[in-house]
Parts: sequence; structure tokens; C-alpha cells
Amino acid sequence: MADLADQALPVTLADVEAAHRTLDGVIARTPIEQSRALGRLTGSAVSFKCENLQRAGSFKVRGAYNRMAKLSEAERARGVVAASAGNHAQGVAVAAARLGISARIYMPLGVALPKLAATRGHGAEVILHGHNVDEALAEAKRYADSTGAVFVHPFDNVDVVAGQGTLGLEILEQVPDVDTILMGVGGGGLLAGVAVAVKAKARELGREIRIIGVQAENAAAYPPSLAADALVPLTKVSTIADGIAVGRPGQLPFSIIRELVDDVVTVSEDSLARALIFLLERSKMVVEPAGAVGVAALLDGKLTENGADPGNTVVVLSGGNIDPMLMLKVIQRGLAAAGRFLVVRMLLDDRPGSLATISRIIAESDANVTGVDHTRVGGSISMGDVAITINMETKGDEHCEQVLSNLRAEGFQPVVIQG
Repeated sequence: MADLADQALPVTLADVEAAHRTLDGVIARTPIEQSRALGRLTGSAVSFKCENLQRAGSFKVRGAYNRMAKLSEAERARGVVAASAGNHAQGVAVAAARLGISARIYMPLGVALPKLAATRGHGAEVILHGHNVDEALAEAKRYADSTGAVFVHPFDNVDVVAGQGTLGLEILEQVPDVDTILMGVGGGGLLAGVAVAVKAKARELGREIRIIGVQAENAAAYPPSLAADALVPLTKVSTIADGIAVGRPGQLPFSIIRELVDDVVTVSEDSLARALIFLLERSKMVVEPAGAVGVAALLDGKLTENGADPGNTVVVLSGGNIDPMLMLKVIQRGLAAAGRFLVVRMLLDDRPGSLATISRIIAESDANVTGVDHTRVGGSISMGDVAITINMETKGDEHCEQVLSNLRAEGFQPVVIQG
């Protein structure tokens, strides 16, 4: 990327430093936690910037408060409106309550109940509208146009980007010898703000600090947009990382990211699930999928694919607002991706002893059965047959293959459903 002075960009270091002063005493200074486990796996020092412990559970309150604190008395009297499936909604609600401003938040009909309850709990009026964030966003803009309420964009705004950039200043204060900073990117507000702050500070210090963005591969609008040097909207977005499920980059963040950010990489859904399991087990951190993409990228070796040394790395855990039902599904998927959970389906003769034989084979293979579904009816089940679906705890990919091999050796034909 080009090395431009930050004065040529729509957001400057001075803007971020002013936001830092505005947010003093309002937000939490979230901790830095070293991850020895991830450091051993990657061969470099790795730390987490734990923004999942921020007020309202994510970094979003930084930009929302900085934007709303600059409103005039007349604008505050008209109130604010926003649209979000979760984190931005809660950030706006917390900021509005702190500033004494009324807030109306549009959320899609299928929004996770914990996020809905949390947003209302912070005092915002919540209106459920549309089947996705884009439809909720359009309705929020219509409301703003018709009432004069101030629309608070989640990422495409100078003050929002500057507010998010304060996270970069904190990282430099807490880890002054950082070489690489890694974080998720959706619309781009966080990545752009951090890049402005960190790159400008690095120039002052006469050193290089790499800034890397990470997207879920099924919601990755930045790589094609950067390649084309123009906004390239996606036709479809589908990812468990709902916090970064944005189909079109923000124009303002994009103009910064294309100049300052070193790279944007992508990770798979399975990698995301594995990263969440890793954070739960090894770091005792509850993080939402969008907040775990940086960990997924490190586990996948994305930073060292071209032989680069990431050096002292800080990964931003950008949010911790995960729906417990989604967590249940993600944990199961993550365990399966790691070879620790196996689901197989088999057709067998409907006669006494068949299930006992299968149970014996699994027990002798040192796997643990956690669930069994037994049915005699279905389109693919012949008369005299029965379909068995078995859920098992396993110990890794090699163990899964051993269990399957042992079943096949006894004449069964297991079909892997998950694992």
C-alpha cells in the first residue's frame, strides 16, 4: 500500500487523538493478555487485545460515543437512529444513555434474543424490521429523513472511524514493541481507524508496524475491492461471523485501508469454529466469531504463507457478544473440525444384536457415544433395514479414521455426517 502522510486522508492522527481524549473515562481500557499457547503454535509472541471485555461487549462503543458526543444541542434533541444486528446497536444504546440522547435502533426480525434484550436493557427503543441488516438499515435511513433524527452509521463516518482508531493508540501504549496488529474487518471502520493511528505513530518512531485485516471467506468484500481499486459488492453473504457480515465496504474506510493496510486475508467457517474452541479452552475467553477471525488466521498460518515473520503480534478480540445457541452450534462444529466430534450414519439389518455389535466396536475403539438416533422409516430405508445415526466424542483426526476403519472391518458402511 502507498505510504501517504495521514494529512492526505479523511481521518488523521489528530482526529484519533482528539477522540482518545473524548473517550477518557467513558470506555474501559481493555487489557492485553499474552497467549503462550498460540505463541508456541506460531513460533512468535502473541497477545490479545481483549475488546470483548469492553463496555457493551465490543469496540463499537468507541466510535458511537465519539460520533454522538459531537452532536449539537439541537441534534441531540432530535435523537439518534441506527441499524444493527447487535454490536453497533449496543454501542449506540450505551453512548445514548451516557449522553442523555434518545435512541431508536432498527434490528432485523431474526436478531439473536440476547442482543435484542441487551440493546433494550441499555435504554434504546428497538424496532424489529426486515429480514437482514440491509433492510433494517434502509428503514433507519427513512426514519432519519422523515423525522430529522441523526443517523449514526456503523462505519462510514469520520468520527466513528476516529473513535475506533483509539484502540490502536491503546495497543501502542500497552505493547510498544508490537510488529503486527491483526483484526477482523466488515465495513472497515475499525481497521481504518487503527491503521491511521498506528501507521502515523510508527512513522514518528521511524519503524514499521504491519496492519492486517481478516475476513470470513464467505463475506469477503475487501480482497476483490482492493484488487479492483473500487468498491465491489458481494451478491451473497453467509457466515457465522455476523459482526463482520458486510457485503459492501464503506467508502470512507476503503479509501484509508487501500492506502495504509498491508494485507487483508480470509479464513473459512471451520477455521472460525476452531478458533472459538481454542479461545475457550486455552485462553478462557468468550469471543464471538467476528472477534475470533484474527486467531483463526494465525492458526491457519495466514501470516507466514509467504515466509514473512509476524514478529510480536497483537490480535484484536473485537467482541464477545455471542448468542448461546450459536455458541452451542459453533462448539460442535469446532470440535468436529478438530476431529473431536464424529457423527456417522449407517444402514443395517433390523435384527437383534446389530446395535450391540456397533456399540462394542466403538467402545473397543476408545470412542464415547453421546447420542443415538434409531429409525425404521424414511425414503432411503428398505424393508428390514434400520438407519442408525451415532454421535461420538473422539480424540482427533487419526482416531476418527481408526473408528471408521474398525466399523468397516466388521462389514458396516458408515457415512460421515459431521467430523
